Amino acid sequence: MITDPVHPGIDQLLKLEPLERNLFRGTSHEGSPQRAFGGQVAAQALTAAGATVPEDRHVHSLHGYFIRGGRTDLPIVYEVERTRDGGSFTTRRVAAIQNGETIFSLSASFQKPAASSEHQARMPEVPAPDDVEVRDEDELPIMLSVIEARFISDPAAGLPDVGSGPRQRIWVRAKGRLPDNPLAHVCALTYISDIRLAGTAALPHRDEPGRAQLTSLDHAVWFHRPFRADEWLLFDMESRSFTNERGLTHGEFYTTDGRLVASVTQEVLLRRR
Repeated sequence: MITDPVHPGIDQLLKLEPLERNLFRGTSHEGSPQRAFGGQVAAQALTAAGATVPEDRHVHSLHGYFIRGGRTDLPIVYEVERTRDGGSFTTRRVAAIQNGETIFSLSASFQKPAASSEHQARMPEVPAPDDVEVRDEDELPIMLSVIEARFISDPAAGLPDVGSGPRQRIWVRAKGRLPDNPLAHVCALTYISDIRLAGTAALPHRDEPGRAQLTSLDHAVWFHRPFRADEWLLFDMESRSFTNERGLTHGEFYTTDGRLVASVTQEVLLRRR
């Protein structure tokens, strides 16, 4: 595990200022040019939702819609609606508001842990993180300051079609040690889960003429088992469809010992100008 104190850590990027009982304010770093990074907005929205939920209930799913591009020169206000507090499940809705308009909406569900039987998919056979060559990447510097990534395949080409679409596989982890609070790791993984999904959907179309406009439309994550986001996780992504300028990519996160801890699905808009 990395313990380098130089890096602020993802948890520092997700801190919010409480304004009222259900209102929080945050700031964002750049994502695509002059736009807020969608993973940070989604993770901050989940942070706001989690601040209104008892600690014994853990996030099991989130569903978000990117409605407008967020600006990086203005704060974002997160308004939480306490939709339901049930015996086992708690539901929250969050609107991320900037300049008087909603730029992102989130629904999140929390569950009190329960014992049950289990099954899961098998983790793909891939090289261990220490056996993967470290590459100079083209992600935004602020992202590389809080995330370490090791690409199992050439990030420019992706793996050959394995199932029904282009695929990328990377080992990822947050830099710096995160707090032991499970919510911190779930929010950190939400941040990480927005990296490379859109690019995977765009791989077969990258040589088409025109300037590409790539925008996330919606984003969903399901959390299956406990994990630490500051330890290596395999992010296995495959884009199964592209039509009507919309690409769909599904991803799974595995620990180094093969536990499936989270699944993510994202739809993106790819237009040529």
